[in-house]
Amino acid sequence: MSGETKEVFGSNYGQNDVIINGLIEKMTLFDDNLMSLVFGQNIETTELLLRVIMERDIKVIDVRGQDELKNPVIGGRCITLDVHAIDVDGRHIDIEVQINAEGSHVKRARYHSSMMDARMLEEGQEFKEIKDSYVIFIYDHDKFRKGLPFYHIQRRVDETGEAFGDGSHIIYVNGRYEGNDDIGRMMRDFHQCRPELIKSETLSKAVAYYKEKEGRGAMSEAVRKYAMEYAKEYGEEQRREGMKAGIETGIETGIQTGRRTEIFLSVQDGDYSVNRGAEKLGMSVDEFEKSMSEAGYRVPELV
Repeated sequence: MSGETKEVFGSNYGQNDVIINGLIEKMTLFDDNLMSLVFGQNIETTELLLRVIMERDIKVIDVRGQDELKNPVIGGRCITLDVHAIDVDGRHIDIEVQINAEGSHVKRARYHSSMMDARMLEEGQEFKEIKDSYVIFIYDHDKFRKGLPFYHIQRRVDETGEAFGDGSHIIYVNGRYEGNDDIGRMMRDFHQCRPELIKSETLSKAVAYYKEKEGRGAMSEAVRKYAMEYAKEYGEEQRREGMKAGIETGIETGIQTGRRTEIFLSVQDGDYSVNRGAEKLGMSVDEFEKSMSEAGYRVPELV
């Protein structure tokens, strides 16, 4: 536990630890803190995931979770990849999980791809030496709403329809796909918060390691850092409004507010049903609709 964490959590650290443990229990592989640990430090789980998504055998030689790519331009936007893998042929693969529609603009994929590409060539190398890159987004909804398990995006020549073949690949995975095949089974595993309910033995062991065994400390620290960000933001907001509530009060409230915002946006944009949103927040449909409306979000009509 860092000194900064102690400073932010203060005297209520023990109470806040209970909150964090509760959050960890509810986490699925759609939470990037858990996902980055399960895949970002484990070649075996990463190879398993990529074999299912890319539908071929793949040999990973390096993988990192929460890998920050700094923009070389002063003031330029940096990005942090949930999982950054490199295979035996030198291909770079970015794997992202996304629970809501807020961060799902298609130009995000373009930006992630460009940031990886910019690091593949050294001075003096020819452009033809650049390796293929893959940006994979695993969404907790069907991005294009066609019911397909995957959506593959590649550049093509408009006039001929032929593939451009520049080696840039973008793949969207439908987290709501429930087919009786490898990707359907994988997505069902992604939605499980309890390791014993995960059918893949490899994934079940990895999730259990971070939820129940030796890796629990690393998981707790990752969530504490996440909590600090919300807590600091919430504390600043409260101070601007002249209220006495500070950082400690904001820890749980900040996290809960962020989660509600994600779910409200997903329902408003049609990625979740009202019933699904209410279920995820543990509310009745009436309570959920009232809360969503009071927060200023548009409530879709129940079909």
